[in-house]
Amino acid sequence: MGQRAFDEVRGQGATARPELHALERWIAETPPGELKRRQQSAEATFRQLGITFAVYGESDASERIIPFDIVPRVFLPGEWARLSEGLVQRVEAINAFLKDIYGPRRILAEGVLPADLIFGNPQFRPEIAGLRPPHDVWAHICGIDLVRTGPDDFFVLEDNARTPSGVSYMLENREAMLRLCPELFRNFRVAAVDSYPDRLLETMRSVAPHGRGVNPVCVVLTPGHYNSAYYEHSFLADSMGVELVEAADLVVDDDKVFMRTIGGLVQVDVIYRRVDDDFLDPLVFRPDSMLGVPGLIAAFAAGNVAILNAPGNGIADDKAIYSYMPEIVRFYSGGEAKLPNVETWRCREPEALRYTLDHLEQLVVKLVDGSGGYGMLVGPTASRAEIEAFRAALIAEPHRYIAQPTLALSTVPTLSDAGLAPRHVDFRPFVLTGANGVQVVPGGLTRVALKEGSLVVNSSQGGGTKDSFVLMDEPEPGQSQSQSQSAGGMSQSQGS
Repeated sequence: MGQRAFDEVRGQGATARPELHALERWIAETPPGELKRRQQSAEATFRQLGITFAVYGESDASERIIPFDIVPRVFLPGEWARLSEGLVQRVEAINAFLKDIYGPRRILAEGVLPADLIFGNPQFRPEIAGLRPPHDVWAHICGIDLVRTGPDDFFVLEDNARTPSGVSYMLENREAMLRLCPELFRNFRVAAVDSYPDRLLETMRSVAPHGRGVNPVCVVLTPGHYNSAYYEHSFLADSMGVELVEAADLVVDDDKVFMRTIGGLVQVDVIYRRVDDDFLDPLVFRPDSMLGVPGLIAAFAAGNVAILNAPGNGIADDKAIYSYMPEIVRFYSGGEAKLPNVETWRCREPEALRYTLDHLEQLVVKLVDGSGGYGMLVGPTASRAEIEAFRAALIAEPHRYIAQPTLALSTVPTLSDAGLAPRHVDFRPFVLTGANGVQVVPGGLTRVALKEGSLVVNSSQGGGTKDSFVLMDEPEPGQSQSQSQSAGGMSQSQGS
């Protein structure tokens, strides 16, 4: 690896950064056995609640809990303010890009992106072209994956604008920390995250089709309980007080969507869908889908229902498109990206392919449409055979891959079998966009690579999660704690 990873508690020094002395003191004063006991207590609760995820391709345990780590990760107020600004700018650009690419396509006309990158892309949905979602919002819920390499060095690793998951872990991790480590919340002024379901519901209501009143009918559409994120679907529906529905519960008539209830059909205005595009409407996408609602896209086209996130958003998640995000942000915002990308080589370009093939053992290579840590090569830790297999795949289909340098991801102290040790982390904050602007939830999902030295944090690859504390500035004299809690909670951008 060469460079030493940045320790988020100690920086590059031997003792904690001044603002985090209290955290280091807590770590030092809490016996390792006690930390372990609290951690096991949290995991027992998660198991009881049924917060599990599926590990595809492993026969021994299809459902597991994601391991939880008791030592929180902390963001200082200034760090968070800068991050939030960059996140708002990026998500606004993603929304502008989706609106443009399914509309006038100015960005192609002006030659900023090669047209085949869009039209030859399986994530681009020509069926959606020309349609407009209510209030022109496409990406209502984004999870932007970030990595950190130094005190002020944050990079975007990927954008998730389809159906980003993990928010239930953010909320359950906080609940566990409040119960098991209340003293930490006396030492630190931590921004609350528990308002997320209310904010999500507010976002959903704000994008209901015009004229649907102040209490539009909102539902969460799940593929069903066999889905790996089903716990999250039911958790969010429950927390928002809305119905959790499957395809069979919905019917489309006269380009309107209705929900079957005991009292008869009820018109649905907003659907938070956790079903992929392919399966959403068998009349438009895959005809064999049993998870979709026939006629749903016609109702969407008629402007009678809002779908979160909008169909067709996968084009903004694509890793080949990601490599152009600095240009996309510049094109729509008129300024430089406040959150830079990780340097990326597009293997579809001969020069980049040559560089990648020559440096495979140093690079991370990913499928442009891959997720969950599958279909990925981490050069420095790969075997000779894995590298050669990847070399053959790259030569056969270079357009399917991008390559990035292996970054020294920052570390946070983490409880291991041998006691506390540094482990690499990444971060997924959640950004909500409604008719009334963009808001960044003051927290997020910190994923931690539990294996020593590992850089792969995905739960499907043996990673765990931590609570993420966003610290608030000290309250103004005369301002109460509760006032500053609500004031410090969110970063906002008004206007759409």
